[in-house]
Amino acid sequence: MKDFIDSGEAKLQTGPFGTQLHSSDYVDSGIPLINPRNIGFGQLKQDKLEYISNETANRLIAHHLQKGDIVFGRKGTVDRHILIKEVQEGWFQGSDCLRIRFKSSMVNNQFVSYLLLTEYHKEWIIGQSSHGATMTSLNQGIVGRIPLKLPKIQIQNKIASILSSYDDLIENNTSRIKILEEMAQAIYREWFVHFRFPRHEGVRMVESELGLIPEGWELTNLGSVTENFDRKRKPLSSLQREKRKGEYPYYGAAKIFDYIDDYLFDGYYLLIAEDGSVITTDNRPVLQLVNGKFWANNHTHIIQGKSPFSIEYLYLRLKDLDVSGYITGAAQPKINQENLNRIPMLSPQNEVLLLFNSYIEEYFKQIFLLEKKNAKLRRTRDLLLPKLISGEIDVSEKDIKIPEAEA
Repeated sequence: MKDFIDSGEAKLQTGPFGTQLHSSDYVDSGIPLINPRNIGFGQLKQDKLEYISNETANRLIAHHLQKGDIVFGRKGTVDRHILIKEVQEGWFQGSDCLRIRFKSSMVNNQFVSYLLLTEYHKEWIIGQSSHGATMTSLNQGIVGRIPLKLPKIQIQNKIASILSSYDDLIENNTSRIKILEEMAQAIYREWFVHFRFPRHEGVRMVESELGLIPEGWELTNLGSVTENFDRKRKPLSSLQREKRKGEYPYYGAAKIFDYIDDYLFDGYYLLIAEDGSVITTDNRPVLQLVNGKFWANNHTHIIQGKSPFSIEYLYLRLKDLDVSGYITGAAQPKINQENLNRIPMLSPQNEVLLLFNSYIEEYFKQIFLLEKKNAKLRRTRDLLLPKLISGEIDVSEKDIKIPEAEA
């Protein structure tokens, strides 16, 4: 028996592209579509999901997705893909996407997804899709030629099980983080939106520009209650970062871009996107909470609160605020420092803020602990991935320790 099978034996099928959707086909809720912007490295990005009606879905039945399908974007970041999981089965493939589907019991689709995350396969796809064009473009022919050297199904299953155990823990921790944030946001709204803070019953309400607020509270702006550290930012090119690989996260406007060998900041900070992806779909600012040593480029504002304004209070206030009126630039949206400082802030009495800070602190301690665990899990998984795929770690001869979920 052969140790490996190829894509022909795997019965690889390429799917259609170009759903020919029109603006009138989209609805506010219904059957989700996966478009290129929703495609990450093996994972779904749920921001800005779009939907179609059942009637439109019936017209586009060829674009119906099944569990195990692998979906690529056709242009731009063509080295990205997502694996359709059970919760996405029945969703639809949107415009400018391609899919592959396997019809063989000799293939573990999840293993193939991990295989496509290796540097060799990402570089192969980009190389085949470029051809001197200004933007990389993927087609069915290229997808059908992706070199797939697949070990026996027993090995595929074991490798997929090991790697997915890390992803399952990351997903579980991420869900717990979301619940903690929702609980913290609910407390914030109870105190500072509905004004049902401890001992609020005896407090008189007075008129303000925001409507009725408790007597003794004031309206101010973000610049008055924060210290800005933008002057310390320093961008590094991808080439510079490649030469400086290390343990410290390098932050951009909306995410960590890399890990490098030095840091500019050490402490607890709130990062607010300055340009590019500056707002969410509901017009809230793009925020990142950072605690520790890190480097940041010049696409994100870096602030701390002045006592008694905690970073947690600022974060929860901004997450609840429509900032679309503070954005300039059409082609490249931007929140400059002047407009950032003008964002209105509610200034409660000091004793209320200090009490709130003490209530909310534990939620964010748990969030940071879970995020730290996720970072460790991702790095361990990413170190294991190429070694397992290449056979450097032989799973047929030894047991690999799989992480266990914590209570």
